[in-house]
Amino acid sequence: MTRERKPIVCRVCHAQCALLVDYEDGQPVAVHGDKDNPAFFGYSCIKGRQIAALPYLPSRLTHSLKRQSDGSYAPIASDSAAAEIADKIKALVDEYGPRSVALYIGTFGFNNFSAQGFALAFMQAIGSKMVFTSVTIDQPGKGIATGLHGPWMAGVPDVDEWDALLLVGTNPIVSMNGGLGFNPARRLHEAKKRGMKLVVIDPRETDCAKHADIHLQARPGEDPALLAGFARLWIEEGLIDRAFIAENADGFDALRAAVAPFTPEAVAARADVMAEDLVAAARMLGRAERGAISAGTGPNMSGRGNLVEYFVRSLTTLRGWWRKEGDIRRNPGVLIEPTPAIAASPGPVPAWGFGEKLRVRGLTECISGLPTAGLADEILTPGEGQIKALICLGGNPMLAWPDQLKTHEAMKALDLLVCFDPRHSATGRLAHYNIAVKLPLELEGNTALSEFIGTIGAGWGYPIPYAQATPPLAAPPPGSDVVEEWETFYAMAQRLGLKLRVKSFATFDPKRAAELSTDIDMDAKPSETDIWRVVLNGSPVPYDEVLKHPNGHVFERQGVPVAPKPPGWTGKLQIGAGVMMEELRQIAAAPPPAAGDYPLRVISRRLHDAHNSNWHEAPALRRRQPTNPAYMNPEDMAALGIAEGDVVDVESARSTIQCVAEAAPDVRRGCVSITHAWGANPDETIDPHTDGGNTGRLSFDDRDFDPYSGIPIMSAIPVRVRRAGALAAAE
Repeated sequence: MTRERKPIVCRVCHAQCALLVDYEDGQPVAVHGDKDNPAFFGYSCIKGRQIAALPYLPSRLTHSLKRQSDGSYAPIASDSAAAEIADKIKALVDEYGPRSVALYIGTFGFNNFSAQGFALAFMQAIGSKMVFTSVTIDQPGKGIATGLHGPWMAGVPDVDEWDALLLVGTNPIVSMNGGLGFNPARRLHEAKKRGMKLVVIDPRETDCAKHADIHLQARPGEDPALLAGFARLWIEEGLIDRAFIAENADGFDALRAAVAPFTPEAVAARADVMAEDLVAAARMLGRAERGAISAGTGPNMSGRGNLVEYFVRSLTTLRGWWRKEGDIRRNPGVLIEPTPAIAASPGPVPAWGFGEKLRVRGLTECISGLPTAGLADEILTPGEGQIKALICLGGNPMLAWPDQLKTHEAMKALDLLVCFDPRHSATGRLAHYNIAVKLPLELEGNTALSEFIGTIGAGWGYPIPYAQATPPLAAPPPGSDVVEEWETFYAMAQRLGLKLRVKSFATFDPKRAAELSTDIDMDAKPSETDIWRVVLNGSPVPYDEVLKHPNGHVFERQGVPVAPKPPGWTGKLQIGAGVMMEELRQIAAAPPPAAGDYPLRVISRRLHDAHNSNWHEAPALRRRQPTNPAYMNPEDMAALGIAEGDVVDVESARSTIQCVAEAAPDVRRGCVSITHAWGANPDETIDPHTDGGNTGRLSFDDRDFDPYSGIPIMSAIPVRVRRAGALAAAE
């Protein structure tokens, strides 16, 4: 028996952990974390440890599929699929114009710069600007708030420098989504051990909240009021960095006036927390010399996401918690060139109202992208500019988008729907073509994405000059016909006689990225490594050098001292942006929403054992997470006559879904905690014990939506809950 151990960059989620795969006689038998890795220290999750099993699951597509006239699917050769899709796109562009073809990049599209690069180049080549992403239905407030507030070029201190951390509706121990960096449980343990204070605002006692010094288990949707209360108390008690504000920020007087109504008593009444706990939390944070704030999906989806993220930045400015002149940025970049380390801001930048405009709801492109929540109506609304074709790159709109009912109608109305996915997903079951793609063991991988997202906020990216790149470990299953996503876009461009120019993802400077773009040879197909050289062209450390370190490596690159603000610099951070102050005034003037006919609130959550809509059927994951329960406080269940294991109807003004009720004392009373991206299509039979309910079906996409990103309320959704069949029995 021959045993071999090979390193791999995990691509199950954006964290891209360092894993080791054990092979016996050429077959993968075990996956585990690499304890010697200098960034992850052996961390792995149950989802990542399944990467060796995924290629062999029955649900894995080993051949691309074409929809037949009777609605069934038949295998099609990948080159034939590319040719047919290209011909259909040309026909649509010729008849309706380039705008008739749209691209949607989902989570797994983001996880693959080579796929993104070629998809964007293809769209540019056909002349379509209709590119949508999952960003505008997840956390678009991050980009919009940065535009309104202005970026701080030097960034924030690293995790191990913080004296305090505020987490708002985010649980990085599970989500890996910023706030604590990678291997988050370890980093939180180390931070608490050295004395860091942790404050958590969340309707659930999350994994992170269990470690909090103060947990404000607030009413969902009231995060802006709580953060305004913090700002008011800091200003009133002098817990702000006046010198930093005077030198680097505008809008202080406007902010002070706008937060004046948010007294501890007023905020406590709105958010249903104890005023003394609010004050204690504010003082704990306000007295910390260095700290950080991170907000997550929940508050971003609850109706005031821009304002929450704006406060994340404005509170950071009030405390002066940015890197300052003379501080050291320890990671000068490996695969990604960061922004210059300067103790300054260029000031606010346009956050919406530019680029391509939608035909619906007055929506325009915003700093986070085109509003994905408007895409279904762009497909369904007839007339000039109607979208006729949609290419889904690593996304699953049927389970991820808001308003599943309208999304279903839109997907069925398309003349051409193409899905790039390793599974026949819910969206794929409506598609005209499913392109079968390779899985992590079969791909070259690297940590460029994790480094790239280091600019998002506190606790993102690598605090050290670390990178990893690994070659493919295994061939696809015998007899299969699977491709890398970029290969199909390349083949389609060849078919249409188009030239592709692929941009570099190695820099944030648009001008430099354009200079580093590469014209692809359309006659001689490049190799996988060649493609990565293209999309990472200009990286601080050449990609070929990173390839020499498949186990990951901390490169010998000196940290960069933060430079002083250059003479004559005029840009300043803006902490009193007019539209944000107006939102605060609206909140102060209105009471919290009344319970009404829908007294409970569905709140979003992440699961240890599932990632979005992917591979729920994997046996190891299914044993641990057999369905998508409706987690409820036991007291609410008792009041409603619901027992654990009952199937319940969760009804909003839009629709009803069914879930299995599960008692969860960590959930605040009045809340129902359900994970998004489960369920099935509306015209399919759904078993709540296996499929779970889809929370997107509870949302309207054209009511209570953000006017800039278009995101509607996707968390804190008003609902009522009853045992399934209870209404019929009563009648």
